[in-house]
Amino acid sequence: MLTLALVLAALQQPAAPPPPPPAPALPPQVGDTSPFRRLALPSPTLLREGSGRAGPRYWQQRADYTIRASLDTATHVITGRETIRYSNNSPDTLTYLWLQLDQNIYRANSRGAALNPTDARFAGQGFEGGYTIEYVRALQRFGQAIGRAPLATTVNGTVMRAELDRPLPPGQNVTLELAYRFEVPEHGSDRMGRERFPGGWLYEIAQWYPRLAVYDDVRGWNTEQYLGQGEFYLEYGDFDVTITVPRSFVVAATGTLLNPLEVLTPTERARLAQALKSDTTVAVIAKTEVGQAFTRPVGGTPTRTWHYSAKSVRDVAWAAAPNFIWDASGYNGVLIQSLYPPEANAGWARSTEYARHSIKHYSEKWFRYPYPTAINVAGPVGGMEYPMIVFCGHRAGDRGLFGVTTHELGHQWFPMVVGSNERLYPWMDEGFNSFINIYSGLAFYHDTVGPGRSPAAQWARAAAAGRDQPPILAADRVNPALLGNVEYFKPAAGLYLLRHHIIDDTTRFDRAFREYIRRWAYKHPTPADFFRSMEDALGEDLSWFWRGWFYRTDVIDLAVDSVRVRQDSTGTTTRIFLASPGALPMPVDLRVTLANGSTEDVRLPVEIWWLGNHYVYERKFAADVVKVEIDPGQNFPDVRRENNVWTKP
Repeated sequence: MLTLALVLAALQQPAAPPPPPPAPALPPQVGDTSPFRRLALPSPTLLREGSGRAGPRYWQQRADYTIRASLDTATHVITGRETIRYSNNSPDTLTYLWLQLDQNIYRANSRGAALNPTDARFAGQGFEGGYTIEYVRALQRFGQAIGRAPLATTVNGTVMRAELDRPLPPGQNVTLELAYRFEVPEHGSDRMGRERFPGGWLYEIAQWYPRLAVYDDVRGWNTEQYLGQGEFYLEYGDFDVTITVPRSFVVAATGTLLNPLEVLTPTERARLAQALKSDTTVAVIAKTEVGQAFTRPVGGTPTRTWHYSAKSVRDVAWAAAPNFIWDASGYNGVLIQSLYPPEANAGWARSTEYARHSIKHYSEKWFRYPYPTAINVAGPVGGMEYPMIVFCGHRAGDRGLFGVTTHELGHQWFPMVVGSNERLYPWMDEGFNSFINIYSGLAFYHDTVGPGRSPAAQWARAAAAGRDQPPILAADRVNPALLGNVEYFKPAAGLYLLRHHIIDDTTRFDRAFREYIRRWAYKHPTPADFFRSMEDALGEDLSWFWRGWFYRTDVIDLAVDSVRVRQDSTGTTTRIFLASPGALPMPVDLRVTLANGSTEDVRLPVEIWWLGNHYVYERKFAADVVKVEIDPGQNFPDVRRENNVWTKP
C-alpha cells in the first residue's frame, strides 16, 4: 500500500517530456539509372587505349604450322603430323600450352554430345570419333634443336594441356611436334564432313589438326570447350601444308598452291592463268570433263600430294573430290574459284560471279581483300567460313546461293582479318558480317530499301514478339532457336540503324567503321575496343545505344501523348507532348501536318530524353496542326506503332 508521503512525492515529480516528432523521411537514394550513363568498360591501359586503339604495349602470340597429312578414302581417316612454332610475345613466362582438339566433340561422353540432340545441326548425328594423339614432343627451344623430348599431356574434353619441359620466357619460342589421326564424320556439326556422290566421296575438311588456343592480355588462356554452336578463336601465323589424296582427286585449300606442275595439267594451269585476268567465269574443269582421266596429270603413284602455303592466317581448311566442276575468274590479282559436283543445284554455275562480286564489293567499300584467292566449295556443309575458302550447301541456288556465298565470304573480313573471339562474342563476326552483307545484296540486285523494309524496322517484329536475348551473350549460352535473330540479325539491324538513322550520316559512319577494321586487322579486339573506336572516330558518346542494343533487350516505343494549343500575346503556340515508354531512347523524326495541307518534318535529337521519358516540343506553325506522326518512314524498330500518331478530333 502506498503511503500519503509517497503519493505526494510522486505528484511533485516533473511531467515526462512528450515523445519527439518522427524523423522526416529520407529522400529516395538511388544510383544513376539513366540510359545515358556512361557504359562501364574495362579501364584503358597501354595495351588497349581509351580511344579504341591497340596501345603501344599491345601484344599477341603467334603460331606457325607445318602440317603433313594424308586422307585414306577407304576408311575416311586423316593421318597427320604437324610442327608448331609457338612464339611467346607476352610479358609472361609460360610453363604449359593449351591446344584445341575440336574433333573430340564427337566422343560419346563429350559435353557437346550431352548438350546437342543427336539430330541437331551442331551435333555429329550419331557419329562417334575424335582424335587419337600418338605423341607430343618438343623439337626446339629458344631456336635451338633439343632432339625429340616427349611432353606430358592432359586431355580435358576438346582441349589438351601440354607441359613444357622448360618454362618459356617472354620473347622466346618453342617448336612442338604432334602426330594424330581421326575419322572424318559425315555430318561434322555443319562445319565439315563428307558426302557420297555418284562420282565418289566429296570431303570438306576443317577443325582437322590440333590448334593452339589463344593466350591473350584479357583472359590469359582461352580454353572454352567446343560445344558445337560457338565457333573459334585462333592465333595468326604462317602455314605450310601438304595433303596427300588419291590421284583422281582435286584439292582446294587455304593458301597458294606451290606445286601446280605436279598436280594440275597444262590445260588447267593455262585456264587458271586466263581466269586470273578475267572479269567473267572461265571453266577450269568443265561439266563435260568431270571424271575424265585427262583432267589428272599422267603417270606417277596412286596418290598425289598437294602443297599449299598461307601467310598471316588463323586457320587452314580444304576440300577434295574426284568429281569437281571447277571454274574461276579474277579481281585485282585475286583468283576467285568455285568447285562443285555435277549434282549441285544448277545455280552453282553463277557461284564464281557471286563470289567475285562479294570480294570486289567488300574490298572497295570497307577494306581491301588481303589474300591471293577466294574459293567457294559446294558440299554437305550448309555454310561455313575459313580463311580464303568457304563451304556452301550444294542444294542452294539463285538468291539463296548468293546469300550464303556473300555471307560466308564476308567472314573473310570478320573474323579472318579482324580476329575477334567468336566463342565469347559471336555478334562481333556474325553481326558485323551480316551488316556488310546488307549492302552487298543491295548492290548486286540493284535493290533499294523502301518504307518499313529497313533491317531496323524488320527487327521491331522480333522484338515485339520477345524473340530476343542480349547479343553480348557467349555463343553457347544463346537459345539455339534465337541464334540467328540475336547474333546475326539484331547486331546487323543495330548497325544499320546507327548508320542511317541515328548518326544520320553514312560518310561519318563508314569512315569510323573502316577505321575500326584498319586498327584491329590481324589483332584480337574486344567489344570495348569496338565501342571506343567507333565513338572516337564519330565524336559521339553512344553508351545509351551500346547498352540497350547489345547488353540488354530494351525496346523502342515512341509515342505522341497529346497536342495542345496555347494562345498569348505572342500568338498561338502548339505544344506536342512526346513520350518514350520503352527503355531504349531514340532520336525522334516527326511529321507535322497542317490544316492547309502542308507538312513539316522535324528531327529531334536523342538528348531530348536526358531528363526523363517525357518531352514537350513547342512551335508556332503557320496553320493549325491536324496530325502529328512519329517515324513516318518506319525507320526505327518501334514495337508499338499504334501510339505513334495523333490526329485532331
